[in-house]
Formats: sequence, structure tokens, C-alpha cells
Amino acid sequence: MSKLEAFILGIIQGLTEFLPISSTGHLYIGRLAFGLEDAGLFLDTMLHIGTLIAVLVVYQKELLFMVKNPFSKLSLILVIGTIPAVIVGFLFEDYFDAISKTGNTLGWEFLITGAIMYVADGVKDGHKKLENLNYTDAFVIGSFQAAAIFPALSRSGLTIAAGLFRKLDRGTAAYFSFLLSTPAILGGIVLQSKDVFTGHVESVTFTSLAIGTVTAAVFGYFAIVGMINFLKNRSLKLFSYYVWALGLLILFLQYSGIF
Repeated sequence: MSKLEAFILGIIQGLTEFLPISSTGHLYIGRLAFGLEDAGLFLDTMLHIGTLIAVLVVYQKELLFMVKNPFSKLSLILVIGTIPAVIVGFLFEDYFDAISKTGNTLGWEFLITGAIMYVADGVKDGHKKLENLNYTDAFVIGSFQAAAIFPALSRSGLTIAAGLFRKLDRGTAAYFSFLLSTPAILGGIVLQSKDVFTGHVESVTFTSLAIGTVTAAVFGYFAIVGMINFLKNRSLKLFSYYVWALGLLILFLQYSGIF
């Protein structure tokens, strides 16, 4: 793997983890384009560590508050929002791993992501702020996050959409979506590390790892901040159009035997 490839994959991971267009789906396409389909589990783990760093920097005050106050409402909301993904991941991990490796469903999943966001964007603007979030809201949003275990169902797209369905205001929907990503990304890193430490990885140079990780962290930080500000006054439909176009292109290439 070249340094340029690591840099590009870092950009893809950093941006698409938080833009509602699916990081897993885009990384799959990126690795396929570079001929790295079977390589780089260690790199993939480090890319996720990069995006975790971005979240920790943006939400350092909230996370520090929860560490000091583990039974606060915010802490409990985050736990409740994470439970559905934990259950789904535990019960169906092998099944979804198999789907991710084939890429056969990517096109349809991009189309579904676009449809959910398009419908959610049409919901009348909500009024709830973070302090108004209740446990039912957290569980519903967490259930949408659990559905995003499919590779091209965007985690951020589905959780933002769920927030809008639950009448969160647009900025808060994005804000909570990214906060909720913290345990999800951390859990993914832990699961990947199991294979990393048992030796089921490809060799990647330290320099490439460092470039990919730092790039993912930097672009992830700007994606979080930019997306929260973007959604305050603008539409999700732009992202719907993008993932629809990408989904249709992938389906065309798959049915043509090119992809």
C-alpha cells in the first residue's frame, strides 16, 4: 500500500464516517479501486481510531462529564441508544461480515439510505434540544443505528433521520448522531482488534498507518463540525441525491459484470 493510497483512504474514512453517505460502503469501493480487497484490516482499525480521535476532540466536554457522572441522564441516554447495535452485532456479526465481504447489496443499501434521508428531510422541523431528549428517543435512534450494520446503510444518515423523525431540531439530530457514534466506533475497533492480535492481518508500513490515521482524524473533525452547521439550515436531500446516483451506478456496474 502506497502512502498516497493510505492518505486517500484516510480522507474517505474521515469524511464518510460523519457525512451521511456510508463510510463502510465507500471504503469498500476505495479498496476495490486500489486492488486492496483482502488487505489492510490493521489499516482499517487505525482509520477507525482516527475517526474516534475526531469524536473525542469534538465531544471532550460531554464525554468528560459522563465519565465524572456515569449515572447522569446524558450517560444513560447514550447507553440506551447503544443497546440495539450491541444486540444486533452480537447476534448477527458473522452474517453481516459475510455480506460486507461480497458487496452484493451495496447498491440497494445506498438507495435505501437515500430514501430514508429524503423522507426524514420532509418532516416538519422539530424543536427538541439535547436536554429534551428522552429515553424513547435514544432507543429509536439507536435502533436505526443498529440497522446500519449493513455496509452501505449510512450510520450517520440513519441516526440523523431518526432524530428528525423524533422531532429533534436539525442541528441537535446531527449533534446526537455523532455523539452516539463514540461507543459504536469504539466497539468496532475492539471487534477488529480481536483479529489484529490473532494475526489475521496484512502487512502495512508504519508510515502508511500513521498517514491514514492522522488523515482520518483531521478530516473526521472537520466533517463533524461542518455537518452540524450544515444541517442547521440546509437539507439532507443533497446527500440523498448523491447516494441514489452512487447506488444506481453500482447496480449498473454489478449487473453489467464490471463491478
